Amino acid sequence: MAKSTDNALRLMIIDDSVEDAEAIVSGLRNAGIAVRPLRPASADEFVAMLAAQPVDLVLASQRAASVPLPEVMHHVVATGKDIPVLALVEEVTEASAADAYAMGARRIALRNKPQQLLKVVQTEWEDLEARRSLRRLEAQVRETERRCDALIESSRDPIAYVHEGMHIRANTAYLEMFGFESFDDVEGMSLLDLVAPQHVEGFKQLLKGLSKGEAPPPRYELEARDTNGGAFPAVMEFTPALYEGEPCVQVVLRRQESDPALAREVEELRQRDQVTGLLNRPTFLRALEDAVADAAQNHGQHGLLLLEPDHYQRLLQDIGLDSADAMLASIAERLRDVLGDDAIAARFAEHSLAVLLRNGDHVATSALAERIREAMASHVVQIGARSSAITVSIGGVQIGEKIASISQVLAKANQGVQSSIGVGGNRAEIFDPSAVDRAEAEHIEAWVVRLRDALDNERFTLHYQPVISLQGDTGAIYDTLLRLDAGDGELVPPMAFLQIAEEHGLLWEIDRYVIGHAIAIIGQRMRTGKPTTLLVKVTQASLSEDSLVRYIGEQLAVHGVPGEYLVLQLPEAKVFTHLKAAQEFAAAVAMHDCRIGLEQFGAGLDSFQLLAHLKPHLLKIDRGFIEELPKNPDNQQRIREIAQKARELGIRTIAEFVQDAASMSILFSTGVDYVEGHFLAGSGPEMNYDFD
Repeated sequence: MAKSTDNALRLMIIDDSVEDAEAIVSGLRNAGIAVRPLRPASADEFVAMLAAQPVDLVLASQRAASVPLPEVMHHVVATGKDIPVLALVEEVTEASAADAYAMGARRIALRNKPQQLLKVVQTEWEDLEARRSLRRLEAQVRETERRCDALIESSRDPIAYVHEGMHIRANTAYLEMFGFESFDDVEGMSLLDLVAPQHVEGFKQLLKGLSKGEAPPPRYELEARDTNGGAFPAVMEFTPALYEGEPCVQVVLRRQESDPALAREVEELRQRDQVTGLLNRPTFLRALEDAVADAAQNHGQHGLLLLEPDHYQRLLQDIGLDSADAMLASIAERLRDVLGDDAIAARFAEHSLAVLLRNGDHVATSALAERIREAMASHVVQIGARSSAITVSIGGVQIGEKIASISQVLAKANQGVQSSIGVGGNRAEIFDPSAVDRAEAEHIEAWVVRLRDALDNERFTLHYQPVISLQGDTGAIYDTLLRLDAGDGELVPPMAFLQIAEEHGLLWEIDRYVIGHAIAIIGQRMRTGKPTTLLVKVTQASLSEDSLVRYIGEQLAVHGVPGEYLVLQLPEAKVFTHLKAAQEFAAAVAMHDCRIGLEQFGAGLDSFQLLAHLKPHLLKIDRGFIEELPKNPDNQQRIREIAQKARELGIRTIAEFVQDAASMSILFSTGVDYVEGHFLAGSGPEMNYDFD
């Protein structure tokens, strides 16, 4: 479960050993969980932290003397907040488990079993988020019901709620249509009493079907009659609903003054996209909502596919922007040829189409996606006077009981599209909640092949972001950023593939690639009279690699580059858990005059303790302190403390991710030495910032 920094896990660790606590934090971060850790050293500090800031989970060692587990439970319960406490133990015995659960711990985590500890934290965090979501949803439902009631009353559409054929609610427009003065006149009246005699029998059968839970028709045309006996043509739309907690049917009844055939034609046009002839987005979303509801309530199986033409921007350059609609219309026409009666298609966004396969399992959804992909790849699309072979990237999701919410369904399908594009396009990737492991394995395999190809065929590229001095230094300094060239003008950031590279032993090769190219660039800049310092990230995989240090020495000599122009950045969390290897690496590269930087500094439990064992040249302050800096006085104070202590130790500091003028103004007063961020200068393949 990878969470973004916008939704970081606020974890309080009760442990007498700061090293053990830091190891836990590092393990969670290695698993992709953004952690904002707290570690109180005493019971008073624990109580103060609980009161001062929100906490998601408490991980408390059963052997901790600073804050014993019974005291932890007492203070957590006293807050009245939903804060799960996990008991951290060395081993599980019947007595230790009984004691922990008796005190109120929700789960037990084994210190010496990192995977079990990770799973316990993930599961309990997910449960906590689910409880919070449920509370939010319940509040939203209450507010939504209140607003819906007000909207229905003010709506111009005649709306009524019917239970077992009887009126239980009707708005003013509905009452006026039939000539009632107040709801009292219609309350408890059968809906059949408002239907013309010739339609009563058919309408009675419809009501019986609705009472048995059968799906209502999208439209039901009939002749209605008002209180004076006057008849008029009408169309009814039915929607299952709840009124005051009771299941019922919402009826929207509209008068049809024009020819019914013409009305149906107008309605058909209203539901269609005029460029492609497919359904438009609102109509498709209603059908998708019905499919999701069916999956949640009736265990239905449906498939959603989203597809986009590959290399869209390049295609537009080839055919011209004025032909964009013609291209999409041609793709839609080909799509219609592939679909059967069990699927509907729509134009979902500017250049993406959507397909809903009704009553299809994962095999059927995958087969349809492959038919669409193959049909597009094997067909020459005619666009005006031009013709072109266009492939598509397809992302899909199997809608079922495990994933039965609109937002989840669309998010998973879109992820599939982006993932397919990311590995080269002309590919379909279908998410099936019951086959996640298989889909993930296929995705990882494709990424490994792609990374191997990028290393072998120079498909990585480097971007550079200026690092600007606040203390008057005009030397050129750039942060080096790795990107993967997707081959169609798109660049993939490293967060998309570094985890996979680490799991498959490719990190050290990527490090060599980046460092080698960085040294070559420094050499080119020096030969043109533009000496430049580059900051280059190094992963923990290279810390124990003697070959990398030798490679650095060789490349510096080949390109005639003094080592002082190369700053190798190590993540603070990785150094803390690989301290000896980091010390040896720093000493080895120092033989070539290269310098060491620590990035993500300050995010650990005791960051400055690390500086007693490793003396870097630079500290790059963790970006979590910079985000929304003007609104966070605590972060402002923390940055001042880091800058002051670093200056006392003769270490330079960098604040990254500077996004606005207000943050920049604050950083001027904190004593930070350098800043970087898109507010000052964006990153790019060229080094053209004027440091003077």
